[in-house]
Amino acid sequence: MELPLSITPLESDFPDPLMLNPKESHRHDHEELWIITHGKPEHSVDFQSEVLEAPVIVYVAQGKVHSLIPDQQTRGWLIRYRSDFIPQSRFNFYSGFSEKMLYPLSHDYCSTTLHSLSEIMLKESMEAEPDYQVLRHLLSAILAKLEKDARTEYLNDSGVANPRLITFNNFLKILENNFHRPEGAAFYAEKLNMTARNLNLITQASFGKTATEIIETRKLIEARRLLLNSEKSVSEIGFELGFNEKSYFTRVFKKRTGVTPTEFREQSFALIS
Repeated sequence: MELPLSITPLESDFPDPLMLNPKESHRHDHEELWIITHGKPEHSVDFQSEVLEAPVIVYVAQGKVHSLIPDQQTRGWLIRYRSDFIPQSRFNFYSGFSEKMLYPLSHDYCSTTLHSLSEIMLKESMEAEPDYQVLRHLLSAILAKLEKDARTEYLNDSGVANPRLITFNNFLKILENNFHRPEGAAFYAEKLNMTARNLNLITQASFGKTATEIIETRKLIEARRLLLNSEKSVSEIGFELGFNEKSYFTRVFKKRTGVTPTEFREQSFALIS
């Protein structure tokens, strides 16, 4: 991506929505924020597809293999920005621990604040010499508003000290520094001075997943990144992520994704080449 940021409205008179984002699965070198206010587009991340119900936010981190196929009613905004354009948002942070990043929005919100901010951003971006400092502030405002309105507790802490949320975020920070190790939930619970059972209660309440599922997801997200961006063998990648046997790594990967690591690499390269 050459420009730091671009914004495109998804409107009824747009000649071909697929010009925005090819329906074939592909990767890109930037972040994408799809704000779908109307319609039922089909979205796929790492070959797992579903039909979205508007209004919804779809955040696609850099390097993900994805596609979005709009229907005739799809409306909203597509914001693309380079990873270095804005400090890490909570969407970016949590994307490392979740297979997909999409959250429902209220209809009222989409038709007021969000639309106004996007309109101002579009107008500024179309200037002969856009002020990217202004655009950065506008994008920060949009991300902050989306994070606040997302119906997900871990994205919306309301600025209030929440012991459970603090513990959950501390778990994720410890996990980020240790996910390459062959450690399970008990290891992280001990680091947090609690039992594995209590840690699971916190992660289930905050993220809808057990600690073990989050640990496994973090490993598999990194596995897919390495499969796409390195020449390391499947065995080397599995070992790097704490899987002592290639067969076990392959079994876990296929259980979660539906394909083996080798098949994922081959299919990805075939689609994005």
